[in-house]
Amino acid sequence: MHNQEETVAHWSAVARAMAREAMQADPAHDLSHLDRVWTSARALMSAYPQADGVVVAAACYLHDLVNLPKDDPRRAQASRLSAERARALLQPAGLDARRLAAVEHAIVAHSHSAAVAPRSIEACIVQDADRLDALGAVGLARMFSIGGALGRALAHPEDPLARHREPDDRRYTLDHIEIKLAGLPATMCTEAGRRMGQERLAWMRAFCERFAQEWA
Repeated sequence: MHNQEETVAHWSAVARAMAREAMQADPAHDLSHLDRVWTSARALMSAYPQADGVVVAAACYLHDLVNLPKDDPRRAQASRLSAERARALLQPAGLDARRLAAVEHAIVAHSHSAAVAPRSIEACIVQDADRLDALGAVGLARMFSIGGALGRALAHPEDPLARHREPDDRRYTLDHIEIKLAGLPATMCTEAGRRMGQERLAWMRAFCERFAQEWA
């Protein structure tokens, strides 16, 4: 067990250093995001002792190497491009072929827009950990950061919670919660991921109610 923990610690440090040098960062997809994803993944792994921590760590830190804007027509390809870059970095560093393939799959499958189902527990953990960072207080901050970068308004001027209109997150950032984020907990692969996701979503919805009060 001690040697296994040392191996995971080694590869997590290696992958983190690679990400720091190679990733295309923005305020919502930076090294602190990767650190949080790895922290959540470790919490999720506690229920799955069979999961390969090396694969999970490498995928957590390298899943956003290619970060395309949300409105980029190539957005659905970002995870595949990240997986290819991850292999190009990890292979010369000595990661074995089985783990290389597993890391690639976990990176491709983590993306909501790629629509690739995770086929391993490692991919499930990485997907859930990344989606958890889109929820809760940090997820809200990241959402508004991305919306601002895309030039979108905070919310609809008269109906911020879209109670009498169709939500449109291409114009109003707050609408993104109901259009996409509210559905994330149901997509989680792990029981803990679903539970944590629901807790964070409940907080976001409470925020929305307070937001609407102040917006009025």
